[in-house]
Amino acid sequence: MNNELEILKKRLLYRAAYRGTKEMDILLSSFVNKNIDNLDKDLLMELDNFLNFEDDVILNYYNYNLIEKGIDKNKIAKIFKSFKF
Repeated sequence: MNNELEILKKRLLYRAAYRGTKEMDILLSSFVNKNIDNLDKDLLMELDNFLNFEDDVILNYYNYNLIEKGIDKNKIAKIFKSFKF
């Protein structure tokens, strides 16, 4: 099971770092790198769901508090909203 979590963490780190825009690559990879070791399995699954949102949905939520596609229901989104570099 520990190996499964490590594989999941590596996949999440990769997904956060290669989003398509350099700004989102930097923002999400910084957030994930800082927090990933503090997340339990349930929150890792929430992070996986969070990374399924499109970049513009995540960025609009982070910058302008625009709630689209239920992003505010995600536990990781709430942690992400308070993240500062």
